[in-house]
Amino acid sequence: MDGLNEYRTARVAEVLSDFRTLQYYIAAAPVDPPNAEDYYTEGWAALRQCAIDGQHILNCAADVTVPRANGGEAEQAKAELKQVLLDAYARRHEAQKIYLRQAAAQRWIEYRESVLQGQRPNSSHRRQLRACDDQLRGELSQITDDAIYQELRTSDMNMGRWTAEDPSLRAVLRWVRARPRTT
Repeated sequence: MDGLNEYRTARVAEVLSDFRTLQYYIAAAPVDPPNAEDYYTEGWAALRQCAIDGQHILNCAADVTVPRANGGEAEQAKAELKQVLLDAYARRHEAQKIYLRQAAAQRWIEYRESVLQGQRPNSSHRRQLRACDDQLRGELSQITDDAIYQELRTSDMNMGRWTAEDPSLRAVLRWVRARPRTT
């Protein structure tokens, strides 16, 4: 036994707490525009997709297949904690990605509203609304797995969290790919 199971347990609790907080934000975001004519616009479509993705990541079954560890009860607990950490870490990663996409879509709504100033879209708004859509697409393209992984890792380190056994980005993405959407 390496004596680190207390650290592993605390790390799992931290990551799960982060995930829970992100889920609250994701669930609180709007998905339906005040005006039904805006339903299929890019920003509102992105927000609805985020809600679907958030529900998916919440509903994914945990991987309970933990390999039998040699060395007794403490080594088995270590193996189980590492598996739970991967599950929580991957969920937090996906939730952060969803949260950032929602934030971009909500900025799009604000920009769009400032362009329209209470009016319905018309030809005089076309250029500015196209710029809003382009900005949204640009922001969404910047939300990559690499960037999110590094951002969360840096944040954890800045908070003084124990990160010695955090899963690699590759392991996180493998976890995500193993949970395809059923819808």
